[in-house]
Amino acid sequence: MPPCIERRYAELHGSKSPYARGSARPNRSSVSSDQLGFVPEATSNPGQNDTPIVSVDDSKVSVLWSPQNWSRFHHMWLRDHCRCPSCCHPVTKQRLVNTFQIPRDIKPTHHHASTEGLEIVWPSPSTTHHSSFYPWSWLKEHTYDPPQRLVDRANESVLWGAKIARSPPTITYEEAMEGGDAGLYKWLSTIDRFGFCFVSGVPATTEATERLCERIGFIRETQYGKFWEFTADLAKGDTAYTNMALGAHTDTTYFTDPCGVQLFHLLSHTGGSGGTTLLVDGFYVASLLKELHPDHYDMLSSVPIPAHASGEPTALYRPSPPSGYPTLQHDKITGELTQVRWNNDDRSVMSHLCPEVVEKWYDAIRAWHTLLVSPDSEYWVQLVPGTVLSVNNHRVLHGRSEFDGKRRVCGAYIGMDEYRSKLTVLQEKLNP
Repeated sequence: MPPCIERRYAELHGSKSPYARGSARPNRSSVSSDQLGFVPEATSNPGQNDTPIVSVDDSKVSVLWSPQNWSRFHHMWLRDHCRCPSCCHPVTKQRLVNTFQIPRDIKPTHHHASTEGLEIVWPSPSTTHHSSFYPWSWLKEHTYDPPQRLVDRANESVLWGAKIARSPPTITYEEAMEGGDAGLYKWLSTIDRFGFCFVSGVPATTEATERLCERIGFIRETQYGKFWEFTADLAKGDTAYTNMALGAHTDTTYFTDPCGVQLFHLLSHTGGSGGTTLLVDGFYVASLLKELHPDHYDMLSSVPIPAHASGEPTALYRPSPPSGYPTLQHDKITGELTQVRWNNDDRSVMSHLCPEVVEKWYDAIRAWHTLLVSPDSEYWVQLVPGTVLSVNNHRVLHGRSEFDGKRRVCGAYIGMDEYRSKLTVLQEKLNP
């Protein structure tokens, strides 16, 4: 720890820091202050702790949260992220500060740390200096040096296999539609954790189902319509409009931006049987593939797959770019798996593969398929009128068994951005 910070620590805490000269040190190699980093806790509350120690050098502001936990922020970054009304519009939350007029060598003229946060005074071209205030909670949430590793345990994904049948995630229609939004938040956060959720007690009508869909956000219109109802009549050029069995897949892989949440409601099934719904947790299967066959996992994370929807004479859908996207997609910063995109029926010609990759790619999708159809992965459930199935189409694959008779199903797509927007707003409102 730098001497100046060490002295300041002693002044505030009435004792030397754990790393003061002559004090006993842990039995590990010493770490300089430049190497120390803050690892935020999901439950940390700066307001309940002593005021952090702040030091300023020519390029950065350093915040000492505790003896071993630091964050560092560049002066340019802090000035660019001022949240005052003249720099960030208080209503639209859009940036007003002119980033390109900030001097590259800007440096605070004054700083003050209080129990609420950090105030920094910046030089200004005018005679009046500019003051910025950064709450400690905001700095912790947005720390980048070192990278933050904040985990929201409340919405951490739960991976599941066939045993989910013992207690599938379910809420009631009354909860989802209640005015206080607590039930809606419960529904959307359950989808976030498990990738799907049943809604029970829904009136078996298209009107009630559409109202339920619109609780999440506006319905995404596609070539199948806005709110759709279908039977096995091939009214649309897609095998969903038949009585054929459908293997586990995600929908709209032929879109650049596949639909986010999909809702199904079996309104009736008369004069026959079958049509059992299949659900598979794509994140769970991906975790198995990564552990058992890491080379195959890397292959499915890197090789793009073209797709198409061409069953309608007036439409031909392909993603942009036409080469498509990999089956497994990840956050480019954290490396976290964020999307599974798989529909072998809608896959186009794989003419872009390098000759030396062809056999390896087929080996990879064969291993992937084997895990998808494993009894350990498959959750089969017979839908009934009055129960709506809501599915995260970026994670959970769905399918069905062959059926006969007349089967009426209605439902809709909600965009992933609309779903995430609603979930985030409710989380800030009900579970800050």
